[in-house]
Formats: sequence, C-alpha cells, structure tokens
Amino acid sequence: MSRKALWAVLGLVAGTTPALAHPGHGEAFGFGAGLSHPLGGLDHMLAMVAVGLLAGQIGGRAIWALPLAFLLMMIAGGALGMAGVELPFVEIAIALSVFAFGAAIALRLGMPTALAALLVGGFAIFHGHAHGAEMPAETSAFGYAAGFLAATAFLHAVGVGASLGVARLATPRLAQAAGGGVALAGLVLLAKLV
Repeated sequence: MSRKALWAVLGLVAGTTPALAHPGHGEAFGFGAGLSHPLGGLDHMLAMVAVGLLAGQIGGRAIWALPLAFLLMMIAGGALGMAGVELPFVEIAIALSVFAFGAAIALRLGMPTALAALLVGGFAIFHGHAHGAEMPAETSAFGYAAGFLAATAFLHAVGVGASLGVARLATPRLAQAAGGGVALAGLVLLAKLV
C-alpha cells in the first residue's frame, strides 16, 4: 500500500465517530447517503476492513469469496431493512461482528474459506439491515444501495490490500496485532450497548 493510500485510509478513520452511521445526523440523498453510511460509523468501518484483512490472511479464493459473501448478504439484509422487516439485536450483532472478525484475525484460526464466508455473510445481514432501515425516505433505494455497496467494497479492498502488503513487507504478527485491536474495539462497542 502506498503512503498516499495509507494517509487516505487514516484520514477516513480519523474522521469517523462511533455513531454517525445511525439515524438523526442530517439529511442526505441517494448514492451519497448510501456511500456515507458505512464510512460514517466506526463499527461498520472496522468490520468491513476486518473482512478484507481476514480474506487476505486466509488467502486464495477467500480474497474474493469473503468480500463477495459479505456484499451479497448485505444486499439481503438491506432489502429487509428497506422493507421494514425487524431483526432483533441489530446493533449488538454489528458490534459482535467487529469482535468476531478481529478475534479470527488475531488468533489466526485458519478457517476454511466456506466457513469464513458463512461467518462474514451471517453478520453482513445485520450490517445491511442497519443500512436499509436507515435509508432516507426521500431517496432512491437503488442509488442508496449502490452507495453503501461501493463504500463497503472499498473498505474490503483496503483490508485485503493491507493484509497482503503486511504479509509481503513485514510479519503476519502485525496483521494479528491489528486483529487484536479490532477485537478490542468490538468489545468496547459491545460494552456500550449492553
């Protein structure tokens, strides 16, 4: 990862706050609203970058299978949210996803790709539901969904790139340390919700 890309990612992370991705933060429309939703909340950002880190750590088919599983299941969850279907414990599941993804990276579990895709896809339903349920009423569902999918794919790519870069330039222990930090952030998020 180039220095410019690293600074751009750090700037995005530094500009977020834990709850800005949730209702009551001003009006936004269409693609821009969807794009800003995952980028505006630390919980979503950490989970989505962690999916990329985990995919890069597992390697092989996981590099595309995990992000794809997340995106597809996030679409399903988003459709449920847009339709007004209630899911229990959405915020807790999102915080738990941050912990689970971080722990999987930190512990270097070596999960088979199918199991890892099932893990990320299961949690993606809750991330998608949060996005869909909080879509502004005045906006196009297609534009909004395209926005949150683009932001999510970008965050996954950042994670994969960082994971592969660390593996080439440093030690896998650095990725594990990052996973530990993500898991700790997930515990903090969970503690605020329970």
